[in-house]
Amino acid sequence: MHPHGTLPGSGKGLSRAELLAAISLAIDLGLGQPMEHMLRSSLIATRIAERMGLDLQQRATVYYANLVGWIGCHADSHELSALFGDDIAFRADTYTVDTTGLPFLRLMMRHVGRGSPGWERGIRATAFLVTARSQVATLIQSHCSSAGVLSDRMGLDEQVGKALAYVFERWDGRGLPNGSRGDDIPVEVHIAHVADVIEVHLRTGGLEHAKHVLRSRRGSQFSPAVAAVFDRDAAAIADGLLEIDVWTQALAQAPDRDRTLTAEESDELLEAMADFADLKCPFTLGHSRGVANLAAGAARHLGMSPSDITLLYRAGLVHALGKMGVSNRIWEKKGPLTTAEWERVRMYPDLTGRVLSRVNGLESVVPIAMKHRERIDGSGFPRGIAGAELTAQDRLLATAEAYQRLLEPRPDRPPLDPGGAADQLRKEARAGRFDAESAAAVLAVAGPRASRRTPWPAGLTDREVEILRLVAQGRSNREIAAELFIAEKTARNHVERVYAKLGVNNRTQATLAAIDRGLAGFPVKAAVGS
Repeated sequence: MHPHGTLPGSGKGLSRAELLAAISLAIDLGLGQPMEHMLRSSLIATRIAERMGLDLQQRATVYYANLVGWIGCHADSHELSALFGDDIAFRADTYTVDTTGLPFLRLMMRHVGRGSPGWERGIRATAFLVTARSQVATLIQSHCSSAGVLSDRMGLDEQVGKALAYVFERWDGRGLPNGSRGDDIPVEVHIAHVADVIEVHLRTGGLEHAKHVLRSRRGSQFSPAVAAVFDRDAAAIADGLLEIDVWTQALAQAPDRDRTLTAEESDELLEAMADFADLKCPFTLGHSRGVANLAAGAARHLGMSPSDITLLYRAGLVHALGKMGVSNRIWEKKGPLTTAEWERVRMYPDLTGRVLSRVNGLESVVPIAMKHRERIDGSGFPRGIAGAELTAQDRLLATAEAYQRLLEPRPDRPPLDPGGAADQLRKEARAGRFDAESAAAVLAVAGPRASRRTPWPAGLTDREVEILRLVAQGRSNREIAAELFIAEKTARNHVERVYAKLGVNNRTQATLAAIDRGLAGFPVKAAVGS
């Protein structure tokens, strides 16, 4: 189904460690931290683990539990944004306080309803106070389970997935979701907790400030044993961290730094990265895979070379990674964007480039991925590139991405049906924004959607598939009920049955299950045959 192949000039396959390091850069964006935060904290964690005498297996778990520890957080950006306004600003602020008790409650109250009118903020803050712990617990439960699912999809050791279940637990047992405490939490996670927070305070306030933060949370948020090791050897552990080439040094510590992926494994990991990017917004379910399939299918239709087909497939998979750096408050805004908000949106293709630019073997993919929002008439972004500066591959990916987006709902409009999307694409091609040949090729492989004759997977009914798609779009039971003209209780029963049939327990897992089973409404899964 997928054009597994090698790219020109790429020599051997992609490095698994480098792709996972790139994912960590995208995670940094969603945390509101500078890129390389997670890589630098992985180095801190590795240095602590060595001094604690952990074995090689444990050190490998420390490295990756730290590097991708927050991989689930962006999957809850929709819910976090509904509560706190700017999801990225909220995450960034959580590093400034011990995440329990009054300081944390005050931080949450400062963010509740941010961006809403004053009267609405007051009402929402009062309501939140009543339900704060249960709402945050629900979010964290969802985060931990989705982090485990995502780490599994990235091909990480099952020990890493198990460790990620404890990311929000604390030494003193006041964490979530289970209130695990002390040595019931794996030592690898205790080390990751310290390394993640210490990196921020070391970078922003210096070594003495970092030591002060650690001492103030020792025995509460942090394990006394891990804190003692850092306190004793702080200068050596922190040595050179702010001056070195972090990417190179952190990859030198990666347990599988020499692991090269086959073409098929490379595509599988890039597909997992695509799903990771698309979980940022509930209305982009399956977006990147859809773009990749359209672009590769259209390239084949036009008789492009196998390497170009692979190139476009991979560019389609990774083009949206930079979206992590833009708040869901902007992505999900129903009205027009302000100038400042538009500037954030216009940045995201550049952020995709920054995330992927150091991965060996993606050199030919990255420039195409970065230009998917450019237009032939110069009206696109981020650079307003026009005409002959856009290659045939650039034009094809831009066209495929635009068509796929038209098929998906957005906060300000419902999805278009394939006919309506095709009309809109042709209109924009006639206006000179898209290449006519690319538009014709994309529409040729998209084609009308075939009527279903085979049963839905997992024993799902037509109604349950409809419900699943609405859940994946972030709709609440009340919103689903209103859309389908059914009682809220009926909607809840439907959702519970869908979850039971798929073996999932939250929106993120339901979304991934929908993608895996081809229920995301891709237009061209069958058109990209080998």
